[in-house]
Amino acid sequence: MRPHHFNRRALAALAALALAATAQAGDLRIVSSGGFAQAYKELAPAYERGSGDQLQSAWGPSMGATANAIPARLARGEAIDVVIMVGEALDQLMAEGKLEPGSKVVLANSPIACAVRHGAPKPDIGSVDGLRQALLSAPRVAYSDSASGVYIQQELLDKLGIRQQMQGKAAQIPATPVGEIIAHGEADFGCQQQSELQPVAGIDIVGLLPEAVQRRTLFAGALVRGAEHAASGRALLRFLAAPANAATIRATGLEPVTAPH
Repeated sequence: MRPHHFNRRALAALAALALAATAQAGDLRIVSSGGFAQAYKELAPAYERGSGDQLQSAWGPSMGATANAIPARLARGEAIDVVIMVGEALDQLMAEGKLEPGSKVVLANSPIACAVRHGAPKPDIGSVDGLRQALLSAPRVAYSDSASGVYIQQELLDKLGIRQQMQGKAAQIPATPVGEIIAHGEADFGCQQQSELQPVAGIDIVGLLPEAVQRRTLFAGALVRGAEHAASGRALLRFLAAPANAATIRATGLEPVTAPH
């Protein structure tokens, strides 16, 4: 994706960051889950230029049992200043005392999309019946072990009335992006957050789930309790949520939820 030209509001946000930057810039440590990762990667360079902070970035799912999942990282005491993740999972960490009270900033909503390997026939999933048929027709189906996959596994298959038919050919994929599984030929059809499918080479996005069975996931950021660079972390979250950055966030497959002016 090409860098976006910033409008006056964006330039003002960057100027405010520069004024707020401390005399001695720090290394701000962030862990983001995959749903917001591409938007973060697009916006991070502008934040660094405007603030003087250096962002040390890592990635991990919002939930699940893998070692790089955000809850697991916090449980073993990794030094992290800011987490960006599924809102419900963030709220749980906040309730457990792992995150700074009052620091949550809502960033975007993320719809679920489905994809096939590049060049493969694209099923029509514009209707609930079409989605049902696409899932039943695919020999191998993949979905994630994070928010979108939990919804598919626990609710969508029942809504479509195909749980029994999908047994043995549908798999929940831990950690690895579903798009990569499809691109490598290990699945014929898969669904995940659109923002996680969009950056993957070797696949074609078929479309979003029909609205009748769509589930949007809210992504938010917050400070980790006792963060070393709390002021910079708050500045980063304000910057990511700024209305001037909504177009960049939207281009990555998300639906922006911007902070008030």
